[in-house]
Amino acid sequence: MNVEIITIGDEILIGQIVDTNSAWMAVELNQIGVKIAQITSISDNPEHLVEALNNAKQRASVVLITGGLGPTKDDRTKKVLCEYFNSKFVLDEKTLEHVTDFFRKRGMDMIQLNHDQALVPECCQVLFNPVGTAPGMWFEQDGAIFVSMPGVPFEMKQMMTDHVIPRLTKLSGRGKIVHKTVLVIGIGESILAEMIESWEDALSDYIHLAYLPSPGLVKLRLSAFGDDEQKLKNEVDAEIEKLKQIIPDSIYGYGEETLAQVVGKLLIEKGQTMCTAESCTGGFIAHSVTSVPGSSNWFKGSVVAYSNEIKQQLLGVKEESLSNYGAVSEQVVREMAEGARKVLNADFAVATSGVAGPDGGTVEKPVGSVWIAVAGPQGTKAAFYNFANNRERNIIRSGQAALDMLRLLLLK
Repeated sequence: MNVEIITIGDEILIGQIVDTNSAWMAVELNQIGVKIAQITSISDNPEHLVEALNNAKQRASVVLITGGLGPTKDDRTKKVLCEYFNSKFVLDEKTLEHVTDFFRKRGMDMIQLNHDQALVPECCQVLFNPVGTAPGMWFEQDGAIFVSMPGVPFEMKQMMTDHVIPRLTKLSGRGKIVHKTVLVIGIGESILAEMIESWEDALSDYIHLAYLPSPGLVKLRLSAFGDDEQKLKNEVDAEIEKLKQIIPDSIYGYGEETLAQVVGKLLIEKGQTMCTAESCTGGFIAHSVTSVPGSSNWFKGSVVAYSNEIKQQLLGVKEESLSNYGAVSEQVVREMAEGARKVLNADFAVATSGVAGPDGGTVEKPVGSVWIAVAGPQGTKAAFYNFANNRERNIIRSGQAALDMLRLLLLK
């Protein structure tokens, strides 16, 4: 079973809102073994919807439509669908009763536009909307299914959960899809692809691999398709075990885990704590860490030492180190980490100092130059990184590299 999603609304196309509906539906449908053939966003133009419907039914057996069901004139989906399926409008009494009660409970007058929300094409099956006034509509034509739902996210989700997913689950021909995402850090996408090429080539034809890169990270998503869900899970896990033999230190987690979560788990296991001393990352690492629930159990605090004065006064960085080597240097970042560890009384301290950009670079220390250090019970480790010239990505990558350096030390 292939599904196409059509989202309707000028507000999506002009960037006024982000289409989160499609992402949510894709996740839910994948969990019941339904593949997404395509996601299409169109304007509120009736001709565009007709064209999208004609194209979609060539590719998919189920077409899910969201948006354009409001009471105002710019919401035209219901009228277009009624004409598309050569039907006429009839009054759905259950919807009318619900809409009437909806406005009565709120002490509001119900005008004709609200009354007309209960008009639906005669040929459709009405999908009751308990949290809004626009009903959903289920059409079947020439072996294809078309489902129209409100664009309001919480209304769409309720309708999908109550009606659409249960119905699709019962349809024949539904297989199983198993996804597992491996999180890799410290290896660029092209280099990673070369390193795991033999492993990738040996994957079964029903296991697909997708590369999902982001600053400093690559997500490897394994998707297995078949009828036996447990067998698929076992095979995916077996392939991941093989992958771990190729890049053991670079895999830091799975699914939606963050580096901060992984580091937190390791610290809890060891009964240890951490803190940060940040210059170029400006508190990004501390923010990542404190975004993890329960981080107060293992995170002591942070010093954002952006100026040399603060590096000296709060972290004890030596004036001669700054004078002789500069703020972006191994000597200074080591002293920052060691000073933070002492001042904040933590087992480990992570420190960063670099040139985030877009200005401030020199020939010797161009934009993207970053020193990172981790001080711990066994001493201090420092490493130099040369990132790109984008400030935001440099901050993100510096923070990730710092947490990963700590992760590897904790593992050893």
